Amino acid sequence: MRRRVLAGFVFVGILMVWTIARLMSPHVSGQAASMQAPHIGEGGLPQFQLDPNFPKVPAKWRMGFGSDVAIDDKDHVWILSRPRGLAHPRSTPPDLKSIPAPPVMEFDNDGNFIQGWGGESGPGYQWPSNEHGITVDYKGFVWIVGNADGKMNNPADLPNDNQILKFTKDGKFVMAIGKSGQTGSNATEVLRGATSLRVYPKTNELFVSDGYGNSRVMVYDADTGKFKRMWGAYGNKPLDRDARPSIPQMRESELCPKLCGVWDALQQFALPHDVSISNDGLLYIADRGNKRVQVFTPEGKFIAEQFVGLDSKYPLQTRGTAFSPDQRFLYVGGTPVIYILNRRTLEVLGSFTTGSPQSDPPGHLIGADHKGNVYAVQAELSGADGKSGGAGAYKFVFKGYSPATPCPPCQSTRSASE
Repeated sequence: MRRRVLAGFVFVGILMVWTIARLMSPHVSGQAASMQAPHIGEGGLPQFQLDPNFPKVPAKWRMGFGSDVAIDDKDHVWILSRPRGLAHPRSTPPDLKSIPAPPVMEFDNDGNFIQGWGGESGPGYQWPSNEHGITVDYKGFVWIVGNADGKMNNPADLPNDNQILKFTKDGKFVMAIGKSGQTGSNATEVLRGATSLRVYPKTNELFVSDGYGNSRVMVYDADTGKFKRMWGAYGNKPLDRDARPSIPQMRESELCPKLCGVWDALQQFALPHDVSISNDGLLYIADRGNKRVQVFTPEGKFIAEQFVGLDSKYPLQTRGTAFSPDQRFLYVGGTPVIYILNRRTLEVLGSFTTGSPQSDPPGHLIGADHKGNVYAVQAELSGADGKSGGAGAYKFVFKGYSPATPCPPCQSTRSASE
């Protein structure tokens, strides 16, 4: 019996080593392999400096947990926060006296407050129980999703967030997709713990990372809300959290007679946490649970992927994505850094620190403006020292490029042919 147990441990150890080696090998489709991009040695890495005065929240308010940040065509910064977080045990300490700021706030590029709204339900919609994602589209509409899903992300036991909300910039309700409190396995009309969303101007389509429950990318018509298509990791048919077999079940099933467990789990998104769309029409999905970014065409064809932060001892990696103005660089929110990747090749080139390695430093979701500045939100209120109250949102001012340096050894993308 003892020999069997030891043999089992040896097998698991070999499996993990083999899997990690596979994860670090190149993985890119033929289309991505043909892309050309300037080598980082030709220009150096972007450099950033924290703006200590951003944002300038009115003194009468305190911002809740920072959830997401969006940049509009005027380079105004829209911050989505969670006012209920001020009374949450994770707030350090719980703040029951401050007046919560509105969950949606607009600031100019210097951080001056312009307006705030949201937090109340209205005819035709239920305000999210746990605010998560925000975007401002090319027509000027503001879109919001929440991710409360049962007890997950919903300590107050409020209605589940299974809908997308569309507003005008001044907070007038326009449309809802889905319905609060309703969900279903692979359902097309409702969501389950959605995390982020973007509108692609060329097709006027809304792309949603339906992350905590359904683990898929959803596509809707941005005017009518009509469902168009969906997909999972690698373009596979998505399995929701309840339908997906656990790793022990996989090891005992016929799904993997030779290699059991981890590799098969990677065939599904673990938690698609963010979606971004580049100017050339590629979708970048931050699969937080698997520490990777996957790239697709708008139709759902898999192009390439990159694993990020595998060597970090902090679990929260690949949480959000954003682009430099010239689209050369892809920024990937990690813990406690934001990684800098070559967008075309997905090579991991470097990183910059966002704060101390606390339980949840800035980087929950990120954004970038047309000047090259990067923004990050903090989903817990502990400050840089891990004790004092933080602002919930941060601006890292672009300060130019570092001296040109040779790239190798860079971490390359993984090869789909392997």
